[in-house]
Amino acid sequence: MTPTRFDIRGLVNAYLERHPTEHGRLERLVTALEEPTEPTNRETLPGHITCSAIVIDRNQRVLHVHQRASGLTLPPGGRIEPSDRTLLAAALREVNEQAGIAAGHLCLTPQLLDGPIDIDVHDIAARPSKGEPERHHVDIRFIFYLADAASPQLALQDEEVAGVQWLPFADVGSPTLRAKLLAAEAAGLDGRPEPVNASALIHDGRGRYLLHLRDDRDGIWEPWTLALLGGGREPGDRDLQATLRRELAEEVPGLEPAGLTPYTVEDATSVDGLAAPIQVHAGLWTGDPEAVELREGVLLRWFTVDMLDRLRLSPGLADLIRCHAAEHPAAEGPPATARPLLREAPAGTELHIVGVHLHLEDEEGRVLLGLRHPDSVFAPDLWHFLAGHCEREAAIACLVREAREEAGLAIAPADVELVHTLHLIDAPDARPRIELIFRARSWNGTPEVLEPDRCTQWQWWNPQGIPAQVVPYTRAAIEGIRAGRSYTELGWDDATTPHQPHPQIRPDHHP
Repeated sequence: MTPTRFDIRGLVNAYLERHPTEHGRLERLVTALEEPTEPTNRETLPGHITCSAIVIDRNQRVLHVHQRASGLTLPPGGRIEPSDRTLLAAALREVNEQAGIAAGHLCLTPQLLDGPIDIDVHDIAARPSKGEPERHHVDIRFIFYLADAASPQLALQDEEVAGVQWLPFADVGSPTLRAKLLAAEAAGLDGRPEPVNASALIHDGRGRYLLHLRDDRDGIWEPWTLALLGGGREPGDRDLQATLRRELAEEVPGLEPAGLTPYTVEDATSVDGLAAPIQVHAGLWTGDPEAVELREGVLLRWFTVDMLDRLRLSPGLADLIRCHAAEHPAAEGPPATARPLLREAPAGTELHIVGVHLHLEDEEGRVLLGLRHPDSVFAPDLWHFLAGHCEREAAIACLVREAREEAGLAIAPADVELVHTLHLIDAPDARPRIELIFRARSWNGTPEVLEPDRCTQWQWWNPQGIPAQVVPYTRAAIEGIRAGRSYTELGWDDATTPHQPHPQIRPDHHP
């Protein structure tokens, strides 16, 4: 299945955020992504998308191939095929076909990760002999390091490639690519791989290890296996420990292992077949997996070393756990709560989940709400604020991040004010929640659907005409704001009495 227009638009938008001066140069691409024609189809005119692989070796040189048809020397690249799951996958296929370098010999760079380093628009002359008119190509260029110090054996595609050449950054022919390579070189683009993924080897000090079962879906790394929690680095992550803490907050809010420290680096293969070394951090946690909210994957459980042979584990995980267990013999006696958690949550303290919500009003006083996806685990088919959970961050910083990630809105922290607070409990056995509702006095951008698996549309509503199908506490907050109240409590009258939660809201899942 070829990449969707939505996926391509997200990639292009992220690129233009890094390179805002290129909006004019890429206007044709942005316009094409709004047209009904398929932008990756080679028959699409006046132009379509191609992909190239910028492969860098340890000497900071870029792989180029001599193309027989055009006589040009260019990085490996070409058109998108129906079998290409992503644009990055198309670039990997091309470098394998043209130069014989398999994805397993390449890895992502910490500077660009899986985003393109350059997008170039160039005109292609007509070829009457093949019935091809004049057109243009939009070449999206992804950058990779060689995973090993020694260059892999090349196997050239004889019918298309006449030879190869490794060129220094300064000799790269494309002006836009050359400029970005030289700028990235100053920022550390040196051709030497380092992990861009992090995972947490969480144990309780008594011989148990925390594993989660991954979803069985296309695009999931090692689906339907028990694995460690963790994920890939994102551009805003300061380092891999920040990556890991962000991933834990996204996957299991409230799970905060004590003493997370680097333990080892494990070799792995990404869903695209790339070499993907993982920095494993070890940490201590003694909580109950049933008491935390698992947002990704199927289940979260403790397992002991003697159970490993009976489990379907991600490659190498059993040996990793056995090695750690041999180096850290299990202490005797019942598990004790980790000291850092005791300091943060004294006995009798009820930990709360903190959510942030955006109460955005347009010039007519209408309120912005989003329609939750029918398959959403929280409030399917209901209207709700733009919202999210606080990670290890300040509440306003969380709001600003969520507004950008969910709807493409840019909000300055100084333009945000708290207008309402809800203290909420859905059911007697649910974790209490504090919902903070903020108003943005100004913002930039028009609401876009950037997370379609959660929200299918944004719409402005008159506060007096809020739809019936709205999250109950969203309605309570809007009514409280209109009445000038700053605080609302919901659910506490029944908190000690068993009752059924709202039929369309699962008490263990929230936005």
